[in-house]
Amino acid sequence: MEKTNEINGHAVSECSVPTSKIPAKNDPKTFKEKLAGFFKRNLLVVLTVSGVLVGVGLGMMVRNMNLTRAQMTYFAFPGEMLLRMLKMIILPLVVCSLISGAASLDTRSLGKLGGIAVSYFLVTTLIASAIGVALAFIIKPGVGAGALNTNNLGLETVSANKETTDSFLDLARNLFPANLVAAAFRSYATDYRMIAVGNNTNGTLIYQKVPVGTETEGMNILGLVLFAMVFGVALRKLGTEGEELIRFFNAFNEATMVLVSWIMWYVPVGIMFLVGSKIVEMEDVVLLVTSLGKYIFASILGHVIHGGIILPLIYFGFTRKNPFSFLSGLITPLTTAFATCSSSATLPSMMKCVEENNGVDKRISRFILPIGATVNMDGAAIFQCIAAVFIAQLNNAELNAGQIFTILVTATASSVGAAGIPAGGIITIAIILEAIGLPTNDLSLMLAVDWIVDRTTTVVNVEGDALGAGILHHINEKEMKKQRLQEKKEEEEEELAEVRVEAVANVSAEEETSPLVTHQNQAGEVSPSASEVKEAMESAL
Repeated sequence: MEKTNEINGHAVSECSVPTSKIPAKNDPKTFKEKLAGFFKRNLLVVLTVSGVLVGVGLGMMVRNMNLTRAQMTYFAFPGEMLLRMLKMIILPLVVCSLISGAASLDTRSLGKLGGIAVSYFLVTTLIASAIGVALAFIIKPGVGAGALNTNNLGLETVSANKETTDSFLDLARNLFPANLVAAAFRSYATDYRMIAVGNNTNGTLIYQKVPVGTETEGMNILGLVLFAMVFGVALRKLGTEGEELIRFFNAFNEATMVLVSWIMWYVPVGIMFLVGSKIVEMEDVVLLVTSLGKYIFASILGHVIHGGIILPLIYFGFTRKNPFSFLSGLITPLTTAFATCSSSATLPSMMKCVEENNGVDKRISRFILPIGATVNMDGAAIFQCIAAVFIAQLNNAELNAGQIFTILVTATASSVGAAGIPAGGIITIAIILEAIGLPTNDLSLMLAVDWIVDRTTTVVNVEGDALGAGILHHINEKEMKKQRLQEKKEEEEEELAEVRVEAVANVSAEEETSPLVTHQNQAGEVSPSASEVKEAMESAL
């Protein structure tokens, strides 16, 4: 019976197909096959990008229909559903992925990787802050805009009376939540109360502003991240007793990733309506862009420089690989980031694409990406620094070297606690302004154009997380390779030692036998006969 083989899906006889004719037969289909293969592999990416473009067109069409507020809400409903689905998956994904990630890495490598990750996050955020301050002084977005205020743009005022000290203390308090269940939907925040502490000489009451702890709506993701990491390390320390629970969290994590892959197919539809509804909701965008155009331009330029040059250069410096081929596998999460303005909501798709498209070790991605989504806010640091300098220029305040340094440090430190949600960075700007002694009443200007700037901010935030995961994966692989080479070397040395021992034994055996042979030859002084040789052999045996 002839062997059969498949070519283009048809079973053919192996010996009957001349090899020279196969390429000619395939030539007309090659381009189509390549194109079909490309679309099959990147179908989700193509649909997601199309969703953004269709959303822009749909928004422009619907905008002319003068919808009521209620109708706008209904129009935005499919986009709202996408955000709700992505937020629903964040809690199990962050907790389970961090526990399984921390438990699967041994304590030494966990400490080393954690140290490298924190250093990477701090350095990149500091660079981002420096870029923001430099651009703000070069472009001067606030110079000549002194007449601009919240009244002529019809904006609401944003109150932010929080002390800088309390902001950092709240960050520490949120790291250690008093109630883990409450941390899933509430964060700690300091409020102030005026309390009477006595009378002065005139008999009037003296009041003091006293900080009071309150709970605000919103997941305390920072506390959950720290707990999950420490809990994972504790399970690892338990050894065999903790294996059952580690397996449970691994299974939970895999099931969550399956849910993510299902949600991903709804992303193009959700993004289309998210982008469309934003365009419909825009007020007088021309007035905003002309008034705050330099601020918007400075922020987006900062994001382009940091995301398009600095971060890829850092990745290339560590890995000596093309950063843009790495980023090409992340088009879906980057588009999701652009549409949702939430690094937390982008986390599920980022994890999936980093692991499947870029081959990053699951243990690394599931350990580092949830931390990055919480603490690594490069894009936010850029626009916060630009906003702080913009407001200073708006109020004709000259910033000295000390205040510039304060902006850099405060932006870097406070971006750690910034919520990974839309407009989460506005409150952080208030902390920076308080730190350098500037009024916070111009914050509403930032809020007016935040929906534009926040898109590129989130893209840079998640890009920094992904490249950080790629760098850690490379370092980890390098360490493992080095370890394997070391082990191989040790094994070879052990084998060599064994060979040497055997060689020494053989030499000593020769030394024992050779004198007898020479002695026998010397005694006879003649070559032995055949019978003598035979006798000698028998005796030896």
